[in-house]
Amino acid sequence: MNTRKLIVEILDEVIFNGAYSNIEINKRLSGLDIDVKDRALITEVVYGTIKYKKTIDIILESFVKSIDQIDKEVLNILRSAIYQMRFLDRVPDYAVVNEAVNLSKEKSVSLSKFVNGVLRNYIRNEKRDFADDFTGSNLLAYKYSFEKWMVELFIKQYGKETAEKILDGLNKTPAVTVRVNGLKEDYDTVFEKLEEASYEVEEGRICPEAIIIRKGSSIENNSLYKEGFITVQDESAMLVAPLLDPQEGEIVMDLCSAPGTKATHLSELMMNTGKVLAFDIHEHKIGLIKENVKRLGIENLECEIMDAAKLNPKYIAFADKIILDVPCSGLGIIRKKPEIKWTKSTRELQNIIKVQKEILDNAWNYLKKGGELVYSTCTLNKRENEEIIERFLEKNKDCKIEKVFVGDSDNIIYNVDGSITILPNEFMDGFFMVKLKKL
Repeated sequence: MNTRKLIVEILDEVIFNGAYSNIEINKRLSGLDIDVKDRALITEVVYGTIKYKKTIDIILESFVKSIDQIDKEVLNILRSAIYQMRFLDRVPDYAVVNEAVNLSKEKSVSLSKFVNGVLRNYIRNEKRDFADDFTGSNLLAYKYSFEKWMVELFIKQYGKETAEKILDGLNKTPAVTVRVNGLKEDYDTVFEKLEEASYEVEEGRICPEAIIIRKGSSIENNSLYKEGFITVQDESAMLVAPLLDPQEGEIVMDLCSAPGTKATHLSELMMNTGKVLAFDIHEHKIGLIKENVKRLGIENLECEIMDAAKLNPKYIAFADKIILDVPCSGLGIIRKKPEIKWTKSTRELQNIIKVQKEILDNAWNYLKKGGELVYSTCTLNKRENEEIIERFLEKNKDCKIEKVFVGDSDNIIYNVDGSITILPNEFMDGFFMVKLKKL
């Protein structure tokens, strides 16, 4: 199997055909007999090339008139080669060029000559400053490889210093974190079993249920995962269910639930008592929740297809507590899904805000008086976060923010209004959460 060819095929699907990088990588690699090093290289080069696409394209445009003039059959061959030479030191430059040229020969001899010329030109100029005339947001867009509008959005909302922290954090390679299922085993025993299975592990940064997997084979193929002792979940997302503080015997709703990681966390915290209702608009996603429920040994969770953006009279004043992890622009999870950098637009951000408002209005109707709701997103766009909540408080006088504390870390911001923003880093996604009480 030609690993470079597979890399380019995955990149073509993601960049040209709108595939999701994580899904496409898993689909292509599952069932293939590839050694761990090749698997790691494929994953690294695919994610890295997508992550730094803008920077790479600016470099390429130093040697061609326009990216648009490069034949699509070799564009991602060039991009992935530049990524390897500029950001990795695993493979010598000459070997990267030879692989790229051989791969492009399968397209045509003339294209292979073009690829050879561009890459050898890059090697001669690799010490050059390709952004010597860039300033301000253009320079940051080149340095961190983001669209200019996204850079300017973060600067406007957070100021330049914090915006740079966000851009840097969103480019970090994410650590794999798992949540220990307390229904099946205690934390220390699971930790020891992972070590015995040759995983390099350490305690989570904030969450008491979190374990960071530093090294080891695919965790989802491990028996501890298959038998429901652990769930893969980012540590930011692990904060949501405990923030709601669900009590044994309560009725709790998770309105935008799939794949059910937060809903099953609720069940674990409630020790399989009371009732957790998990909803999603898509039938196949309900299937994902049910798979997790079965694997984890959850007994108090029920699933139902429901559009959270449409009011269901059946659930008026029904729940003691609600998790509302609304659909969002996903700007906080770019380190896991780097194509978000290139697929999102300002228009999309505006459209999603309308849906978020509708879902929050409906959820408030489902909550009993005295009940509590946690609103969360995996975005850092304040228009989907603080501004949504500010307008909601103005409209609903029976609502107040409950100030909470989730831990002490330099990437956790306790906002003046009582909400929480988590800045992305190696260990945590960018996230927003706020706890609301119905008076």
